[in-house]
Amino acid sequence: MRDVSRLAGVSTMTVSRVLADPDLVAEETRTRVLDAVAQLRYVPDRMAGSLSSRRSGFVALILPTLMNSNFADTAQALTEGLRKAGYQLLIGVTLYRQDEEERVVQSVLTRRPEAIVLTGMAHARETTAMLIEAGVPVVEIWDVQDRPVDHVVGFSNVEVGRAAARHLAGLGHRRIGALGPAADGEARDVRGEERLAGFAGGLRECGLPDDLIQRHPRVPLSFTEGGEAMGRLLERAPDLDAVFAVSDLLAVGALMECQRRSVAVPEDLSLMGFGDFEIGRQTVPPLTTVRVDARAIGLRTAEVILDALGADRPPAPVHDLGFEILSRGSTRPSRRTV
Repeated sequence: MRDVSRLAGVSTMTVSRVLADPDLVAEETRTRVLDAVAQLRYVPDRMAGSLSSRRSGFVALILPTLMNSNFADTAQALTEGLRKAGYQLLIGVTLYRQDEEERVVQSVLTRRPEAIVLTGMAHARETTAMLIEAGVPVVEIWDVQDRPVDHVVGFSNVEVGRAAARHLAGLGHRRIGALGPAADGEARDVRGEERLAGFAGGLRECGLPDDLIQRHPRVPLSFTEGGEAMGRLLERAPDLDAVFAVSDLLAVGALMECQRRSVAVPEDLSLMGFGDFEIGRQTVPPLTTVRVDARAIGLRTAEVILDALGADRPPAPVHDLGFEILSRGSTRPSRRTV
């Protein structure tokens, strides 16, 4: 900073003021300082400044994976929503493990984030305690339940599953199965488990059995796991006439397995996914799916954070953005009803 002040011909206090609050400095002086900063390639030490200001300029975003395009869309929208207030994202990845989430939360807290965003609402007890004691806004995303740590932005995964069951049953299907994650292991897709639970409950509400749910032990679930699970399900129930997969990636793998086994979709079997991934729109036939607005989740989360950091407008704790079913070519009415 002393080098910048000498080059610009101003005091170090003026340099500090330009970098912290440029509107307080005259335009000509501000221009000289910023030109000197650019010429010297000076990067301010924000962490040192935060010791006195208690501002780091960072918001921590903790995701289960970077491979999911929906999570990427949420992160991009969150970045856009926070940029106008000068915040940047600090991203951590949990690999669907609660013990890893605990380590990531502990690590990001040493960087003094001004808010923390986590995927889902199922955390280890120690993680929850750290979040409560952090003293910053906490937003849980991609889920909705009544008792968030602080705020929650998303939708009900249980209701997604229930709506999928009603949709397939409404087409007249009676032998309906599902593909999803196992409810144990060190790595767990809790939101996928909730969609399966909602689906099973929806089948029972429709007077149908819920005994054709095929769980795969590996997470995250993608094409390979979808093909494997679909193969096992078809061997268990050759008379299967509809399947719900808890993600489009899983559903695409299931579609490929049906093609390998000469099971026609949707003529022999209706297939439905979740997530509205781009690949599901390009398959033949295109996938019927449940769409959630990943960008809207990111933008609303940014609004909640900025409102929570402001003094005059505390945000509501629960923000349910809902979902919609997109009916495409992979489902059709059962031949029983045609």
